[in-house]
Amino acid sequence: MPEKTDGAPDDATGGSPADPAQPAAGAGGPGASGAPAVPGMPGAHTPGRAGAHAAGAAPAQGADGAGGGAAGGGADGSSGGSSRGGAPDGWDPQAWQTYQVRRRRAASGAWSVTPLAWAEAARPASPGPVPTAVLLAAALAGLASGLFLGDGAGLGLLIAAVPAVAGACLAARATRRRARAWSVTWALGCVALLGIPALRDAGWPSALALLAAVLLGALALHGSRTWPGVLLSPLGFVDSAVLGVRWAWSGLRSRGSGVDRARWLPVLKAAAVALVLLVLFGTLFASADAAFADLLDGLTPEISLGDGPVRLVLFLLGAVLALAAARAAAAPSRWDRIRIKPGKPRSRVEWALPLIVLDLLFAGFNAVQLAVLFGGYDKVLERTGLTYAEYARQGFWQLLWATLLTLAVIALALRWAPRGGAGDRRFVRAVLGTLCALTLVVVASALRRMDLYVDAYGLTRLRVSVAAMELWLGLVIVLIMAAGVFGARLLPRAVAASMAAAVLSFGLLSPDGMVAGTNVARFERTAKLDLAYVQDLSADAVPALDRLPEPRRSCALRGINDDLSRRGRVPWYAISLGEYRARQILRERPVTASYEVCRGLGTFHGRTG
Repeated sequence: MPEKTDGAPDDATGGSPADPAQPAAGAGGPGASGAPAVPGMPGAHTPGRAGAHAAGAAPAQGADGAGGGAAGGGADGSSGGSSRGGAPDGWDPQAWQTYQVRRRRAASGAWSVTPLAWAEAARPASPGPVPTAVLLAAALAGLASGLFLGDGAGLGLLIAAVPAVAGACLAARATRRRARAWSVTWALGCVALLGIPALRDAGWPSALALLAAVLLGALALHGSRTWPGVLLSPLGFVDSAVLGVRWAWSGLRSRGSGVDRARWLPVLKAAAVALVLLVLFGTLFASADAAFADLLDGLTPEISLGDGPVRLVLFLLGAVLALAAARAAAAPSRWDRIRIKPGKPRSRVEWALPLIVLDLLFAGFNAVQLAVLFGGYDKVLERTGLTYAEYARQGFWQLLWATLLTLAVIALALRWAPRGGAGDRRFVRAVLGTLCALTLVVVASALRRMDLYVDAYGLTRLRVSVAAMELWLGLVIVLIMAAGVFGARLLPRAVAASMAAAVLSFGLLSPDGMVAGTNVARFERTAKLDLAYVQDLSADAVPALDRLPEPRRSCALRGINDDLSRRGRVPWYAISLGEYRARQILRERPVTASYEVCRGLGTFHGRTG
């Protein structure tokens, strides 16, 4: 990856020219890079700045070919016969340059809908001709998507991702981008997250893993390291998809007139002969031996005319995503060049007074929580009139929102914090550090209340999800405190890494298995179990529910067993490890309880049958 991606004004990776009054020569001026001049940015023409036209406006018009003048128009603005910065008669020079920029943006994909300053700061460079290997990798990714994703995710998702990753690596290598430690880390994390659907049958942890994989993939491709870069990098896939298709189409057109038939025609003939031989002898061997036919049927995807449109869409989607990844790897969007101006610094009194009042409120609340913890819940319940479960349920959601709002307060406080010197920095760290420490106590109190809630009502998907979110928010607060001590340069990437690690751990721990295991353990203690709820869990819950005594075991597994029966036979590339284990268990110990028995146990409470 590039050594510098922050787009400082004086480096070669981007930014504005050092001095607009100097002639545009070499790599320092916008005319050399082909970037258009932007009104309000260094190098753009503004009234009263004669040198600005020579450094920025003329190259922009020459690159665009508009304005009524030749592409190589002189720096004196004589192009187009106007003495007002090259603008035609009747045009304001600044408005003319803005029109030029918008014309260029209209031909650059999704950038046409982004703010002007962002587009000019983060616009990717031209990657050069598309390598043939990248086109083949995109075709393989599309073919794998059409063949293996039509029946579900599972291992098929990883199989389809392999050629896409290979194409991105080849595209980066063609443009001499070097892999850096963070990029490799993001890429490995992305691949690990794509493996969650192969492990878990539940759809919701798999969906979270796919969303996190998109973020890590974008960070690996774009090399972002700032807050705008981390937050906006996934949007780069939209732009890269549009530009990637154009990139591939221009590459195919350039190769269409100069195809070396003597080189490629023998390869195509050999491939066609090999395919005919495979089909012919494979059919003969399959008809001759039932075991081989069963093996061949399990290994090859089942394709019918009915699912042809779906597989065609998957093919196109896989190919486009592979091209988007390759285009971003070859010429990434430089989101780190987007600069967000800090807010106006406030005085210590104006800034600190609301935060100190909030610190005192947090301290008072935490003191009550400690008193409850050491004084016991019985006295609190007696005074409030609440039951044990009501007290736990009443507090968790409010404390979760308090944690989220605290993070928003910290972000806004940092924006308007006093920045007069070292003394102000120490003061800000003390005030916000105290708030973070007190918030950690709120997080611990919320998790304790969730523990009480689960003990009273059992664990559900929603409860395990929000508890995991609260844990991650506590980790983010710890990272903010560490950034206050060691510096905030790594904070955006650390927060992104913590999010990805939390989602990956969530998927590996199998939340549906946790829900089932916790409720089975609660049944062993209290003989209470919501059969109507647990039978709606995914196949990941089967190993835990299998520990229940009959007939509750069969009633708890009844819904999952019916769901697996409706799915029928699932190919190896679409089945998850959780589903495979569930089918094994149900095959060895089938569901035996009748419908009447399960109805008597309350299995169909709130159901129609």
